[in-house]
Amino acid sequence: MKEVEFVHLRMHSEYSISDSIVKIPKVIDKAYTDGQSALGITDLGNTFAFLKFYRSARKKGIKPILGVDMWIKSNDPNDNACRVLFLCKTTSGYKKLCRLISRAWLSNTLKSRSELKFEWLIEVDTLLGGKMSDDLICLSGGIFGEIGQKILRGAPGFENQVNSLVSKYKKTFNDDFYLEIHRAGFDGEERYIDKILEISHEHNIPVVATHPIQFINQQDFHAHQARVCIADGDILRNSENRNDFTSKQYFLNTKEMISLFHDFPGAIVNTVEIAKRCNLELETGVTKLPNFSLAGGNSLEDDLLFQASNGLDFRLKGIVQKSSLKNSKYDLYKKRLDHECKIIIDMGYASYFLIVSDFINWAKSNNVPVGPGRGSGAGSLVAYCLGITDLDPLPYSLLFERFLNPERVSMPDFDIDFCQDKRQLVIDYVRDKYGREAVSQIVTFGTMASRAVIRDVGRVLEMPYYFCDQLSKLIPVVQNKPLSLVEARKKEPELLRREKEEEEVRELLKLAEPLEDLVRNVGMHAGGVLIAPGKLTDFCPLYQAPGISGDDGIVSMFDKDDIELRGLVKFDFLGLRNLTSLAMAVSEVNRLDPEKNLTLENLNSFDDRDTYELLKNANTIAIFQLESAGMRRYLQKLEPDCFEDIIAMLALYRPGPLNSGMVDDFILRKLGQQKIEFFHPDLKECLAPTYGVIVYQEQVMQIAQIVAGYSLGSADLLRRAMGKKKTDEMAEQRKIFVNGAKNKGYTSSLANRLFDLMEKFAEYGFNKSHTAAYAVVTYQTAWLKCHHTAAFMASTLTSEMGDTDRVSLLVRDAKQNGLKILPPNINVSNFGFTAVKGEVETKNKLHANETNIVDTIRYGLGALKGVGEAAISNILKEREQKKFVDLFDFCTRVDRKIVNKRAFESLIKSGAFDCIHDQGSFSRSEYLKAFPKLIEIAEQKESNLSQKNLFDEDISNNLEEIVFDGLEGVENWNTKKKLLAEKEALGFFLSGHLFNLFDQETKNISSISLKEIRSKSEPYWIRGIVSSKRKQITRRGSINIVEIDDGNEKVDLTIFGELYDNYAENIKVDEFLLALVQVENDDYSGGLRLIAEDVLDLTDMRIKFGKNILIGLNQQTHDVGLTKNQLNELKQLFLELNENSRRGLPVLIKVKIENTECVLKLSDQWKLLPNNTIFEKVQNSPYLDSVELVY
Repeated sequence: MKEVEFVHLRMHSEYSISDSIVKIPKVIDKAYTDGQSALGITDLGNTFAFLKFYRSARKKGIKPILGVDMWIKSNDPNDNACRVLFLCKTTSGYKKLCRLISRAWLSNTLKSRSELKFEWLIEVDTLLGGKMSDDLICLSGGIFGEIGQKILRGAPGFENQVNSLVSKYKKTFNDDFYLEIHRAGFDGEERYIDKILEISHEHNIPVVATHPIQFINQQDFHAHQARVCIADGDILRNSENRNDFTSKQYFLNTKEMISLFHDFPGAIVNTVEIAKRCNLELETGVTKLPNFSLAGGNSLEDDLLFQASNGLDFRLKGIVQKSSLKNSKYDLYKKRLDHECKIIIDMGYASYFLIVSDFINWAKSNNVPVGPGRGSGAGSLVAYCLGITDLDPLPYSLLFERFLNPERVSMPDFDIDFCQDKRQLVIDYVRDKYGREAVSQIVTFGTMASRAVIRDVGRVLEMPYYFCDQLSKLIPVVQNKPLSLVEARKKEPELLRREKEEEEVRELLKLAEPLEDLVRNVGMHAGGVLIAPGKLTDFCPLYQAPGISGDDGIVSMFDKDDIELRGLVKFDFLGLRNLTSLAMAVSEVNRLDPEKNLTLENLNSFDDRDTYELLKNANTIAIFQLESAGMRRYLQKLEPDCFEDIIAMLALYRPGPLNSGMVDDFILRKLGQQKIEFFHPDLKECLAPTYGVIVYQEQVMQIAQIVAGYSLGSADLLRRAMGKKKTDEMAEQRKIFVNGAKNKGYTSSLANRLFDLMEKFAEYGFNKSHTAAYAVVTYQTAWLKCHHTAAFMASTLTSEMGDTDRVSLLVRDAKQNGLKILPPNINVSNFGFTAVKGEVETKNKLHANETNIVDTIRYGLGALKGVGEAAISNILKEREQKKFVDLFDFCTRVDRKIVNKRAFESLIKSGAFDCIHDQGSFSRSEYLKAFPKLIEIAEQKESNLSQKNLFDEDISNNLEEIVFDGLEGVENWNTKKKLLAEKEALGFFLSGHLFNLFDQETKNISSISLKEIRSKSEPYWIRGIVSSKRKQITRRGSINIVEIDDGNEKVDLTIFGELYDNYAENIKVDEFLLALVQVENDDYSGGLRLIAEDVLDLTDMRIKFGKNILIGLNQQTHDVGLTKNQLNELKQLFLELNENSRRGLPVLIKVKIENTECVLKLSDQWKLLPNNTIFEKVQNSPYLDSVELVY
């Protein structure tokens, strides 16, 4: 007798996120091996994996059954939500399921899950037409369903409730409602099955057998439990007491399922019947562009031609005279434009270009800064004429076919940079234009890569963090991606050794391996925006990203790859902060000098000599793409003097070209120190901009076109083939190239040589269209820094003020460029940083010979820690009425619920109140002590609780008596305390630097500033203030990185284990450190590596290099002398200082005897430890005048 076939209808994949480790390719292979002709996927509450499963199953010849395991809210308020399973029968059913899932996620989420309401099933039928029973099959959910839960609870009256539920589902789904049974090892299953059989007979409802699959193999249960614990933040030990899952929830083959339900063969047969009814066909591979409407009845193609032609005339006004628009230059552009338009129209993408042009030009006309281009789209002249890009592609030999290849059909894809702060306005415009139901953002998935899975598994196994972190660091990283655990064992002997020798490592890796690369979490694509030709839910369900409410958090349930497969079009709306700072800088320049009327378009000649001098000097902090230390070093070597040099440097500064020696060849050729070779005169025009080095992908394409007669479309296919390095394909391409070259009269030896070079450089070649467009932003930022330094730096600081480290770096750079940074001022500062006109100082590096230069920046209140935007808005609103007179005036006028205690403290510590209350007659420490009392008085005044005369009109005159008279004991901060308080408020030192307190004392030990550090054969001493320290785990163990700062530069010291351990207690943040370092060139980073051989704090430095301590008696002591008691006091002071001073220095006492100054040396028993305590004690002594270290 033929064996009965079976189909699995209930399975959670890894895309259920929290409760499954089933990987789609593996489970499909499992079903295929077992001979199953169909397989269902029913992830919990989502369809993230629908298309991945659909495509993979079909490739294997397995019928994909798509469904969802949904939470459904019970009508009984005493019941929790239960589960119900829906399977798609038809396309209409798929659309209904999309609507239901989307509605649940967008309007009814609880505890990070979506819940369906039964009445929605009726409503979606009414909305979309048809009957639910024609479109979806419903399975009751087994013991997880509402019927099952009521049966298992067995509460009084449950049978009536169950019958009512069954009738409700039966009425809605007719013959497509099934009572679901399973035997997966859960408590109460058999009791449930017995009752279900009764219900089945009573209501004539079929029963179907399912198996809730959560993992593939029986031995995977332990790994599955670890996955659940990772998702829940639990530990594996606790999973033993949980009953959410059982060890039987693995993939059972057909024989096992038939055996398991041998007493219910009909329930097995029904799985096949259900599979036969599920005949969903998803349309894939057909592009579905948004509906772009035109006025006047024009076709999309005609409108593209019209707009492109008008755009060309507009763009060429700056290139050719209007009277001669038909000259040869115009003909060249017109020919290129017609060529591109024909390809765009023939490929059916006219509407795509018009859609992108529409929202970009809306952005520009609504003051949303837009980047000049990004990616290969900058190579399109049509895009330039439509306003999509702002770089003319022809002068830079940018190729359209690199963007849209007529010989390789694929969607064009413009990446667009918008101002970070206003990007959302453009997305809102698109929502309004195409309908809010047609627009969403796009889901992304984070995975458990090898390093991450080691940490995650280690945590659930309760292994120490340091152990797990150290082990994870043994995984090598290649091209910014950690190797797999399997590959890591091959590449890293230490990992293999530890696995063999350490039981804990074996346990961890064994458990981590089946979890590696599983989906761990759901996110939102950084820039992808989906626009559909109608309601998105007709194509895919929608999901509400956690923590983001409203439209901004709506994302598609398909990722970018599945979106493309479904035929929908993704538009990239990327946020670029540099565009924000550029726009602010231009606005700031025009505010300061309205007659300038500066625009970024004014800067596109790219030929300003002073700007290139700035680049040659590597003065490129805040300059787009040129900030890194390595880039700055190469700029100094390159000495760029034209725009092509900027383009090339952006393309070359990547690991491949740097490691291959291309960058050095490029620089040597530019400087005339290496011969430039073009290989053939016909290639000179193509290779001249890069001095004969093949830098760009476009150059590979051009060489193929010039030498071998390739069309640019074919040349793009050649470029792609070279990138893939497929041996058979490359052999065929070489043949075509050589034959083509010979047909054009070139020798085969030249052709082969060129093909070899192209093949080599194709590995490193970069997309010139992208780098040329980004070079525009680079040039614009450099020009503004050069010519309007204060406005540019103030704007950059404002755009970056959420990042304290960046603000610190930018403030330092501004000072080094001769700008003054004025402190925060409660009566002057705005939210952001502002440029203000100040006196011209010749120290301004960029403007020493110019006049009327703005050389001052006022610190923005928004950069203060702990104040917040709401508090600043309240302060500025009050200040619009009138300036603040004193601290009490400030306390009474601001909203103290918004401007809280922390905000007060930060404002005071930053110096924002130094400008008020008798022009700073009170110190910051006094303000800090006084403000709570002032707030208390202000609150009493407002609540009218105190006596009326306390609040006469002259209250300000009484305040000093009321509050400040109580401040006599308040210590006035010394320079160090003032700077440390400033750092608390700002994140760094602004009015000075702690290093200055030790500079004079220590410069004889080391006179080298941190900026002057160079590699030397011998170690030498350097000094600075410790600004941070961190432990770094490497494959060879841990190292300690200590950052020191001398006020002008910061460097990292590498301090290895034993040395650090010996001195760890003395290496403190904000304290002085002297280090003996070996300085080496770091080939990896292109910078310097500082390895500490010895480190000394201030006290140890004084002991090592100091000779003695010289203490002077004050004048009164000299004149009057000391009584016996006073001598005893002085002796006691020395005894206190002498404690624990065996490592101390000899003491000299400076005295006057008969008007002659003498120095007395005390015996060694009076040696003193030269720490800061001695200075403080001497300063407070009534008998001593001075103390100094003699070196």
